[in-house]
Amino acid sequence: MTAEQAKAGSGPRLRGYWPLAALLVGLALGALSGGLQPEFRAGTLSVAEFVGTLWLNALKMTVIPLVVALLVVGVARGAEAAQGGRIAARSVLWIVIICTASAIFGAAAIMLLAALLPLPRATAESLQGALVSVEQKASGPLPGVAEFFKGVIPDNVVAAASNGDVLPLVVFALLFALALTRLAAERRATVVNLFDAIADTLLVIISWVLWIAPIGVFALAYSVGAAAGGEAFAGLGHYVLLISIVGILLTLAAYPLAIIAGRLRPGVFARGMIAPQAVAISTRSSLASLPAMLAAARDIGIREQVADVTLPISVALFRATGPAMNTAVAFYVAHWLGLEPSVGQMIAATAVGAVMSYGAVSLPGEVSFISSIAPIAMALGVPIAPLALLVAVEMIPDVFRTVGNVTMDVAVTAAVDRSEGAAEQ
Repeated sequence: MTAEQAKAGSGPRLRGYWPLAALLVGLALGALSGGLQPEFRAGTLSVAEFVGTLWLNALKMTVIPLVVALLVVGVARGAEAAQGGRIAARSVLWIVIICTASAIFGAAAIMLLAALLPLPRATAESLQGALVSVEQKASGPLPGVAEFFKGVIPDNVVAAASNGDVLPLVVFALLFALALTRLAAERRATVVNLFDAIADTLLVIISWVLWIAPIGVFALAYSVGAAAGGEAFAGLGHYVLLISIVGILLTLAAYPLAIIAGRLRPGVFARGMIAPQAVAISTRSSLASLPAMLAAARDIGIREQVADVTLPISVALFRATGPAMNTAVAFYVAHWLGLEPSVGQMIAATAVGAVMSYGAVSLPGEVSFISSIAPIAMALGVPIAPLALLVAVEMIPDVFRTVGNVTMDVAVTAAVDRSEGAAEQ
Protein backbone atom coordinates (compact mmCIF):
# COMPACT_ATOMS: atom_id res chain seq x y z
CA MET A 1 0.00 0.00 0.00
CA THR A 2 1.58 3.28 -1.09
CA ALA A 3 1.33 6.68 0.52
CA GLU A 4 -0.27 7.98 -2.66
CA GLN A 5 -3.04 5.39 -2.41
CA ALA A 6 -3.73 6.23 1.18
CA LYS A 7 -3.72 9.93 0.54
CA ALA A 8 -6.02 9.54 -2.42
CA GLY A 9 -8.57 8.02 -0.09
CA SER A 10 -8.25 10.90 2.31
CA GLY A 11 -9.13 13.60 -0.20
CA PRO A 12 -7.80 17.14 -0.21
CA ARG A 13 -5.91 18.19 2.89
CA LEU A 14 -8.18 21.19 3.29
CA ARG A 15 -10.98 18.82 4.25
CA GLY A 16 -9.13 18.16 7.51
CA TYR A 17 -10.13 21.60 8.78
CA TRP A 18 -13.85 20.85 8.60
CA PRO A 19 -13.87 18.47 11.60
CA LEU A 20 -12.02 21.11 13.63
CA ALA A 21 -14.60 23.72 12.70
CA ALA A 22 -17.40 21.26 13.51
CA LEU A 23 -15.79 20.53 16.88
CA LEU A 24 -15.55 24.20 17.85
CA VAL A 25 -19.07 25.04 16.66
CA GLY A 26 -20.53 21.94 18.30
CA LEU A 27 -18.88 22.66 21.65
CA ALA A 28 -19.96 26.30 21.51
CA LEU A 29 -23.59 25.52 20.62
CA GLY A 30 -23.69 22.77 23.23
CA ALA A 31 -22.41 25.16 25.89
CA LEU A 32 -25.06 27.70 24.86
CA SER A 33 -27.86 25.14 24.74
CA GLY A 34 -28.69 25.77 28.38
CA GLY A 35 -30.69 28.78 27.25
CA LEU A 36 -33.04 26.67 25.13
CA GLN A 37 -36.45 25.42 26.21
CA PRO A 38 -35.96 22.19 28.22
CA GLU A 39 -38.06 20.09 25.84
CA PHE A 40 -36.30 21.41 22.74
CA ARG A 41 -32.87 21.03 24.35
CA ALA A 42 -33.63 17.43 25.31
CA GLY A 43 -34.71 16.72 21.75
CA THR A 44 -31.56 18.18 20.23
CA LEU A 45 -29.37 16.22 22.66
CA SER A 46 -31.20 13.00 21.84
CA VAL A 47 -30.63 13.51 18.12
CA ALA A 48 -26.99 14.48 18.66
CA GLU A 49 -26.28 11.42 20.80
CA PHE A 50 -27.98 9.15 18.25
CA VAL A 51 -26.00 10.58 15.30
CA GLY A 52 -22.74 10.67 17.26
CA THR A 53 -23.12 7.05 18.37
CA LEU A 54 -23.79 5.86 14.81
CA TRP A 55 -20.70 7.64 13.51
CA LEU A 56 -18.59 6.34 16.41
CA ASN A 57 -19.74 2.78 15.74
CA ALA A 58 -18.85 3.19 12.05
CA LEU A 59 -15.31 4.12 13.09
CA LYS A 60 -14.98 1.28 15.58
CA MET A 61 -16.20 -1.49 13.29
CA THR A 62 -13.02 -1.31 11.14
CA VAL A 63 -10.47 -1.18 13.97
CA ILE A 64 -9.86 -4.89 14.63
CA PRO A 65 -9.65 -6.11 11.00
CA LEU A 66 -7.60 -3.08 9.97
CA VAL A 67 -5.13 -3.62 12.81
CA VAL A 68 -4.54 -7.22 11.72
CA ALA A 69 -4.26 -6.39 8.02
CA LEU A 70 -1.88 -3.44 8.51
CA LEU A 71 0.29 -5.33 10.97
CA VAL A 72 0.65 -8.37 8.71
CA VAL A 73 1.50 -6.20 5.68
CA GLY A 74 3.83 -3.86 7.55
CA VAL A 75 5.82 -6.49 9.43
CA ALA A 76 6.06 -8.83 6.42
CA ARG A 77 7.38 -6.05 4.22
CA GLY A 78 9.67 -4.79 6.96
CA ALA A 79 11.16 -8.28 7.29
CA GLU A 80 11.61 -8.41 3.52
CA ALA A 81 13.37 -5.05 3.62
CA ALA A 82 15.73 -6.37 6.30
CA GLN A 83 16.75 -9.16 3.93
CA GLY A 84 17.71 -6.65 1.25
CA GLY A 85 21.30 -6.25 2.38
CA ARG A 86 23.38 -5.23 5.38
CA ILE A 87 22.44 -1.53 5.23
CA ALA A 88 18.74 -2.37 5.05
CA ALA A 89 19.04 -4.85 7.93
CA ARG A 90 20.80 -2.28 10.11
CA SER A 91 18.13 0.27 9.24
CA VAL A 92 15.28 -2.06 10.23
CA LEU A 93 17.06 -2.97 13.48
CA TRP A 94 17.37 0.71 14.38
CA ILE A 95 13.68 1.18 13.56
CA VAL A 96 12.62 -1.62 15.92
CA ILE A 97 14.85 -0.38 18.74
CA ILE A 98 13.73 3.23 18.48
CA CYS A 99 10.03 2.39 18.11
CA THR A 100 10.16 0.23 21.23
CA ALA A 101 11.97 2.92 23.21
CA SER A 102 9.55 5.53 21.83
CA ALA A 103 6.48 3.68 23.14
CA ILE A 104 8.01 3.30 26.59
CA PHE A 105 9.04 6.95 26.59
CA GLY A 106 5.54 8.10 25.56
CA ALA A 107 3.87 6.24 28.41
CA ALA A 108 6.36 7.52 30.98
CA ALA A 109 6.42 11.09 29.63
CA ILE A 110 2.64 11.59 29.56
CA MET A 111 2.24 10.27 33.10
CA LEU A 112 4.97 12.65 34.28
CA LEU A 113 3.52 15.60 32.34
CA ALA A 114 0.01 14.86 33.64
CA ALA A 115 1.42 14.92 37.18
CA LEU A 116 3.38 18.14 36.62
CA LEU A 117 0.64 19.88 34.58
CA PRO A 118 -2.57 18.25 35.79
CA LEU A 119 -5.95 18.93 34.27
CA PRO A 120 -7.82 21.25 36.67
CA ARG A 121 -10.19 19.25 38.88
CA ALA A 122 -13.28 21.19 37.81
CA THR A 123 -12.43 20.66 34.14
CA ALA A 124 -11.75 16.96 34.67
CA GLU A 125 -15.02 16.43 36.51
CA SER A 126 -17.00 18.28 33.85
CA LEU A 127 -15.44 16.26 31.03
CA GLN A 128 -15.91 12.96 32.84
CA GLY A 129 -19.58 13.71 33.33
CA ALA A 130 -19.96 14.84 29.73
CA LEU A 131 -18.34 11.74 28.24
CA VAL A 132 -20.61 9.42 30.24
CA SER A 133 -23.42 10.25 27.82
CA VAL A 134 -21.19 9.50 24.81
CA GLU A 135 -19.53 6.25 25.88
CA GLN A 136 -17.97 4.87 29.00
CA LYS A 137 -17.66 1.28 27.86
CA ALA A 138 -14.11 0.07 27.90
CA SER A 139 -12.46 -3.20 27.13
CA GLY A 140 -12.31 -5.78 29.88
CA PRO A 141 -9.72 -5.13 32.60
CA LEU A 142 -6.60 -7.25 32.91
CA PRO A 143 -6.66 -8.60 36.50
CA GLY A 144 -2.93 -8.46 37.16
CA VAL A 145 0.58 -9.02 35.87
CA ALA A 146 0.37 -12.83 36.05
CA GLU A 147 -2.94 -12.96 34.25
CA PHE A 148 -1.61 -10.46 31.72
CA PHE A 149 1.25 -12.76 30.72
CA LYS A 150 -1.13 -15.72 30.58
CA GLY A 151 -3.34 -13.84 28.13
CA VAL A 152 -0.58 -12.76 25.76
CA ILE A 153 -0.94 -15.93 23.70
CA PRO A 154 -4.58 -16.35 22.63
CA ASP A 155 -6.17 -19.79 22.93
CA ASN A 156 -8.78 -18.69 20.39
CA VAL A 157 -7.83 -15.87 18.06
CA VAL A 158 -11.40 -15.46 16.79
CA ALA A 159 -12.67 -15.07 20.35
CA ALA A 160 -9.89 -12.57 21.07
CA ALA A 161 -10.99 -10.46 18.10
CA SER A 162 -14.65 -10.73 19.13
CA ASN A 163 -13.88 -9.69 22.71
CA GLY A 164 -11.61 -6.83 21.68
CA ASP A 165 -8.57 -8.43 23.35
CA VAL A 166 -6.08 -6.44 21.35
CA LEU A 167 -2.71 -7.59 22.68
CA PRO A 168 -3.25 -11.33 22.00
CA LEU A 169 -4.55 -10.40 18.55
CA VAL A 170 -1.48 -8.26 17.87
CA VAL A 171 0.80 -11.10 19.02
CA PHE A 172 -0.96 -13.52 16.67
CA ALA A 173 -0.74 -11.08 13.74
CA LEU A 174 2.95 -10.48 14.48
CA LEU A 175 3.73 -14.20 14.56
CA PHE A 176 1.66 -14.74 11.41
CA ALA A 177 3.59 -12.01 9.58
CA LEU A 178 6.95 -13.40 10.70
CA ALA A 179 5.91 -16.91 9.66
CA LEU A 180 5.09 -15.53 6.21
CA THR A 181 8.74 -14.67 5.73
CA ARG A 182 9.56 -18.40 5.85
CA LEU A 183 7.40 -19.15 2.81
CA ALA A 184 8.56 -19.13 -0.76
CA ALA A 185 8.50 -15.66 -2.32
CA GLU A 186 5.57 -16.37 -4.64
CA ARG A 187 3.34 -17.83 -1.92
CA ARG A 188 4.32 -15.07 0.52
CA ALA A 189 3.45 -12.40 -2.01
CA THR A 190 0.02 -13.95 -2.55
CA VAL A 191 -0.86 -13.76 1.16
CA VAL A 192 0.64 -10.29 1.68
CA ASN A 193 -1.19 -8.94 -1.36
CA LEU A 194 -4.44 -10.39 0.00
CA PHE A 195 -4.02 -8.61 3.34
CA ASP A 196 -2.91 -5.48 1.50
CA ALA A 197 -6.12 -5.55 -0.53
CA ILE A 198 -8.16 -6.08 2.66
CA ALA A 199 -6.42 -3.11 4.29
CA ASP A 200 -7.02 -0.94 1.22
CA THR A 201 -10.71 -1.89 1.24
CA LEU A 202 -11.04 -1.03 4.92
CA LEU A 203 -9.27 2.28 4.28
CA VAL A 204 -11.89 3.08 1.66
CA ILE A 205 -14.59 2.46 4.28
CA ILE A 206 -12.75 4.68 6.74
CA SER A 207 -12.42 7.40 4.09
CA TRP A 208 -16.21 7.28 3.68
CA VAL A 209 -16.67 7.54 7.44
CA LEU A 210 -14.17 10.40 7.68
CA TRP A 211 -15.91 12.16 4.79
CA ILE A 212 -18.89 12.72 7.12
CA ALA A 213 -16.61 13.39 10.10
CA PRO A 214 -17.87 16.99 10.46
CA ILE A 215 -21.38 15.65 11.10
CA GLY A 216 -20.25 13.01 13.59
CA VAL A 217 -17.81 15.31 15.36
CA PHE A 218 -20.42 18.07 15.57
CA ALA A 219 -22.95 15.68 17.12
CA LEU A 220 -20.48 14.36 19.70
CA ALA A 221 -19.15 17.86 20.45
CA TYR A 222 -22.66 19.20 20.94
CA SER A 223 -23.37 16.50 23.54
CA VAL A 224 -20.07 17.11 25.31
CA GLY A 225 -20.45 20.90 25.18
CA ALA A 226 -23.96 20.72 26.62
CA ALA A 227 -22.69 18.76 29.61
CA ALA A 228 -19.25 20.31 30.14
CA GLY A 229 -19.78 23.86 28.90
CA GLY A 230 -16.67 25.94 28.41
CA GLU A 231 -14.56 23.41 30.32
CA ALA A 232 -14.48 21.29 27.15
CA PHE A 233 -12.32 23.91 25.41
CA ALA A 234 -9.90 23.92 28.35
CA GLY A 235 -9.68 20.13 28.22
CA LEU A 236 -8.85 20.09 24.51
CA GLY A 237 -6.25 22.80 24.97
CA HIS A 238 -4.64 20.81 27.77
CA TYR A 239 -4.58 17.72 25.55
CA VAL A 240 -2.96 19.53 22.60
CA LEU A 241 -0.33 21.05 24.89
CA LEU A 242 0.75 17.82 26.58
CA ILE A 243 0.76 15.65 23.43
CA SER A 244 2.68 18.33 21.53
CA ILE A 245 5.29 18.43 24.31
CA VAL A 246 5.78 14.67 23.92
CA GLY A 247 6.38 15.19 20.19
CA ILE A 248 8.84 18.01 20.85
CA LEU A 249 10.79 15.88 23.33
CA LEU A 250 11.04 13.05 20.78
CA THR A 251 12.29 15.52 18.19
CA LEU A 252 14.97 16.77 20.58
CA ALA A 253 16.02 13.16 21.26
CA ALA A 254 17.06 12.85 17.60
CA TYR A 255 19.89 15.34 18.14
CA PRO A 256 21.92 13.33 20.69
CA LEU A 257 21.28 10.21 18.56
CA ALA A 258 22.83 11.93 15.53
CA ILE A 259 25.67 13.36 17.61
CA ILE A 260 26.53 10.22 19.61
CA ALA A 261 25.59 7.33 17.32
CA GLY A 262 26.12 9.22 14.06
CA ARG A 263 29.21 11.14 15.21
CA LEU A 264 27.91 14.37 13.68
CA ARG A 265 28.79 17.81 14.99
CA PRO A 266 25.76 19.45 16.69
CA GLY A 267 25.86 22.57 14.54
CA VAL A 268 26.17 20.59 11.30
CA PHE A 269 23.16 18.40 12.07
CA ALA A 270 21.04 21.29 13.35
CA ARG A 271 21.72 23.43 10.27
CA GLY A 272 21.20 20.50 7.93
CA MET A 273 17.75 19.78 9.38
CA ILE A 274 16.35 23.29 8.85
CA ALA A 275 15.16 22.68 5.29
CA PRO A 276 13.57 19.22 5.89
CA GLN A 277 11.86 20.48 9.03
CA ALA A 278 10.46 23.48 7.15
CA VAL A 279 8.99 21.16 4.52
CA ALA A 280 7.60 18.91 7.27
CA ILE A 281 5.86 21.84 8.98
CA SER A 282 4.29 23.07 5.77
CA THR A 283 3.18 19.69 4.40
CA ARG A 284 2.79 17.42 7.45
CA SER A 285 4.15 14.66 5.20
CA SER A 286 7.35 12.66 5.61
CA LEU A 287 7.08 11.54 1.99
CA ALA A 288 6.98 15.14 0.75
CA SER A 289 10.03 15.85 2.93
CA LEU A 290 12.10 13.01 1.43
CA PRO A 291 13.88 15.08 -1.26
CA ALA A 292 14.89 17.66 1.36
CA MET A 293 16.07 14.87 3.67
CA LEU A 294 18.21 13.33 0.92
CA ALA A 295 19.77 16.72 0.21
CA ALA A 296 20.36 17.31 3.92
CA ALA A 297 21.99 13.87 4.31
CA ARG A 298 24.49 14.70 1.58
CA ASP A 299 25.18 18.12 3.08
CA ILE A 300 25.97 16.74 6.54
CA GLY A 301 28.31 14.08 5.19
CA ILE A 302 26.22 10.90 5.12
CA ARG A 303 27.34 8.60 2.33
CA GLU A 304 24.98 8.53 -0.61
CA GLN A 305 24.76 4.73 -0.78
CA VAL A 306 23.51 4.67 2.82
CA ALA A 307 21.08 7.59 2.50
CA ASP A 308 19.59 6.16 -0.69
CA VAL A 309 18.67 2.95 1.17
CA THR A 310 17.94 4.02 4.74
CA LEU A 311 15.91 7.18 4.11
CA PRO A 312 13.36 5.57 1.75
CA ILE A 313 12.98 2.65 4.18
CA SER A 314 12.51 5.10 7.04
CA VAL A 315 9.89 7.12 5.18
CA ALA A 316 8.02 3.94 4.25
CA LEU A 317 8.25 2.08 7.57
CA PHE A 318 9.53 4.36 10.34
CA ARG A 319 7.36 6.62 12.49
CA ALA A 320 9.61 7.53 15.42
CA THR A 321 7.10 9.81 17.14
CA GLY A 322 4.16 7.48 16.47
CA PRO A 323 4.68 4.97 19.31
CA ALA A 324 5.31 7.72 21.87
CA MET A 325 2.51 10.07 20.84
CA ASN A 326 -0.01 7.30 20.16
CA THR A 327 0.64 5.69 23.53
CA ALA A 328 0.56 9.12 25.16
CA VAL A 329 -2.88 9.83 23.67
CA ALA A 330 -4.32 6.60 25.09
CA PHE A 331 -2.78 7.26 28.52
CA TYR A 332 -4.04 10.84 28.37
CA VAL A 333 -7.60 9.65 27.73
CA ALA A 334 -7.31 7.54 30.88
CA HIS A 335 -6.14 10.65 32.74
CA TRP A 336 -8.96 12.67 31.16
CA LEU A 337 -11.54 10.21 32.46
CA GLY A 338 -9.97 9.73 35.86
CA LEU A 339 -9.26 6.03 35.20
CA GLU A 340 -6.41 4.12 36.82
CA PRO A 341 -5.29 1.26 34.57
CA SER A 342 -3.60 -1.74 36.14
CA VAL A 343 0.08 -2.49 35.68
CA GLY A 344 -0.87 -5.26 33.27
CA GLN A 345 -2.97 -2.91 31.20
CA MET A 346 -0.16 -0.34 31.03
CA ILE A 347 2.30 -3.03 29.92
CA ALA A 348 -0.19 -4.27 27.33
CA ALA A 349 -0.88 -0.79 25.96
CA THR A 350 2.82 0.06 25.71
CA ALA A 351 3.55 -3.27 24.00
CA VAL A 352 0.74 -2.72 21.50
CA GLY A 353 1.98 0.82 20.83
CA ALA A 354 5.45 -0.52 20.05
CA VAL A 355 4.45 -3.54 17.98
CA MET A 356 1.89 -1.61 15.92
CA SER A 357 4.69 0.73 14.83
CA TYR A 358 6.98 -2.00 13.47
CA GLY A 359 6.82 -1.61 9.75
CA ALA A 360 3.95 0.89 9.97
CA VAL A 361 2.73 1.83 6.51
CA SER A 362 2.21 5.43 5.41
CA LEU A 363 -1.34 6.59 6.10
CA PRO A 364 -3.05 9.98 6.29
CA GLY A 365 -2.89 11.50 9.78
CA GLU A 366 -6.60 11.15 10.56
CA VAL A 367 -6.70 7.50 9.46
CA SER A 368 -3.53 6.54 11.35
CA PHE A 369 -4.84 8.37 14.42
CA ILE A 370 -7.80 6.00 14.66
CA SER A 371 -6.13 2.80 13.43
CA SER A 372 -3.03 3.22 15.62
CA ILE A 373 -4.46 4.61 18.85
CA ALA A 374 -7.74 2.70 19.15
CA PRO A 375 -6.01 -0.67 19.78
CA ILE A 376 -3.73 0.94 22.36
CA ALA A 377 -6.75 2.44 24.15
CA MET A 378 -8.53 -0.91 24.06
CA ALA A 379 -5.49 -2.65 25.56
CA LEU A 380 -5.32 0.04 28.24
CA GLY A 381 -8.96 -0.54 29.11
CA VAL A 382 -10.23 2.93 28.23
CA PRO A 383 -13.10 3.85 25.88
CA ILE A 384 -12.21 5.06 22.41
CA ALA A 385 -15.09 7.54 22.09
CA PRO A 386 -12.84 10.52 23.04
CA LEU A 387 -10.66 9.70 20.02
CA ALA A 388 -13.55 10.71 17.77
CA LEU A 389 -13.30 14.21 19.28
CA LEU A 390 -9.52 14.36 19.51
CA VAL A 391 -9.10 13.46 15.83
CA ALA A 392 -10.56 16.89 15.02
CA VAL A 393 -7.58 18.65 16.65
CA GLU A 394 -4.97 16.12 15.47
CA MET A 395 -3.64 18.53 12.84
CA ILE A 396 -1.86 20.49 15.58
CA PRO A 397 0.08 17.61 17.20
CA ASP A 398 0.51 16.14 13.71
CA VAL A 399 2.90 18.98 12.87
CA PHE A 400 5.15 17.89 15.73
CA ARG A 401 4.74 14.25 14.70
CA THR A 402 6.02 14.97 11.21
CA VAL A 403 8.90 17.21 12.30
CA GLY A 404 9.98 14.55 14.80
CA ASN A 405 9.73 11.77 12.23
CA VAL A 406 11.76 13.68 9.65
CA THR A 407 14.45 14.64 12.18
CA MET A 408 14.70 11.10 13.52
CA ASP A 409 14.83 9.64 9.98
CA VAL A 410 17.98 11.60 9.22
CA ALA A 411 19.47 10.88 12.67
CA VAL A 412 18.96 7.13 12.20
CA THR A 413 20.48 7.36 8.72
CA ALA A 414 23.55 8.99 10.26
CA ALA A 415 23.73 6.22 12.87
CA VAL A 416 23.46 3.52 10.19
CA ASP A 417 26.13 5.28 8.11
CA ARG A 418 28.48 5.38 11.10
CA SER A 419 27.94 1.73 12.07
CA GLU A 420 28.26 0.63 8.44
CA GLY A 421 31.51 2.57 8.10
CA ALA A 422 32.86 0.98 11.28
CA ALA A 423 31.94 -2.50 10.00
CA GLU A 424 33.86 -1.90 6.77
CA GLN A 425 37.08 -0.93 8.55
